[in-house]
Amino acid sequence: MSDFASRLITWQKIHGRHDLPWQNTADPYAIWVSEIMLQQTQVTAVIGYYSKFMQRFPDIATLANASQEDVLQHWSGLGYYSRARNLHHAAMHIIDSHHGLFPQDFDTIQTLPGIGRSTAAAIASFAFNQVQTILDGNVKRVLARHFLVEGWPSTTKVEKQLWQLAEQLLPKVDMVAYTQGLMDLGATICSRRKPKCSDCPLINTCAAYQQHRVDTLPTAKPRKAIPEKHTTMLILLHGDEVMLEKRPPTGIWGGLWSFPETEAKLDFDAVVLNQFDITALASKPLPALTHTFTHFKLHIQPQPLHVLKRPPNSCEPRLMWLNVEDAIGAAIATPIRKILQSLLKT
Repeated sequence: MSDFASRLITWQKIHGRHDLPWQNTADPYAIWVSEIMLQQTQVTAVIGYYSKFMQRFPDIATLANASQEDVLQHWSGLGYYSRARNLHHAAMHIIDSHHGLFPQDFDTIQTLPGIGRSTAAAIASFAFNQVQTILDGNVKRVLARHFLVEGWPSTTKVEKQLWQLAEQLLPKVDMVAYTQGLMDLGATICSRRKPKCSDCPLINTCAAYQQHRVDTLPTAKPRKAIPEKHTTMLILLHGDEVMLEKRPPTGIWGGLWSFPETEAKLDFDAVVLNQFDITALASKPLPALTHTFTHFKLHIQPQPLHVLKRPPNSCEPRLMWLNVEDAIGAAIATPIRKILQSLLKT
């Protein structure tokens, strides 16, 4: 066993995290759900969602038999909704192709929707104690600093170098402690900002620390101007009810309920009449808000319109009328929830 692995395992057993909701289990389903939620999301944000999700979908069969809308509703607010759709599709695939049992073969795990090499390795390590290499963002940062790896970690060349390092360091025993140790070290000690180097078990061999390069590694992503988009969301109101529109199954907020959007700057009454055959009167706009995605910023102008006579829900399946308070609990994205909450205040 490498000295790197030995010190990391010893540290994890004493100082690592041991009481997270998805720990202390070998259930591949519970581990799988947690790993998908933890993709691009911090532990503190995941804990509450994970517990509620597992209460509603305690096993693969329950998840597979649920509707996509139900799954998205329990994911609502966590973001990156393709993760929820992939999780649902993968559960159905496991029922259809693997007799409802989560596969143990490492290559087979990677064929499931939404599971890449590193996520598959984490599941295989925690659930089946397999010797597999993880390389998520936290681990990339630890390795880049410790071994002084230059270059943005997501480039093909640098990522390949990091994978090779990660594979060389793998121990043959204590895989759960080692894998968890890598995650814990990156999340709690070797953090992106203000790392706690004095508490690190690898401080004596960390090249970045020895050369005073901790603050410059890993190399930052080359900066590009983030595109900005603008949209007007039409908030159709009738009494204490609001109209929501089902978004397309793929793309931003795919499958979620939202407000109709328009690029028009004026004549919103006409837009609503043309699109939905609904007569409505526009009122004072609500305060604008901005939502930042990974690749662009979306500037939203919420425009309330008071509907004179609303059609029944059954007229158009992709449209739904709900009490504002009930709408807040529907499968909606965070900006939509913020707008609905502002409606309640006004």
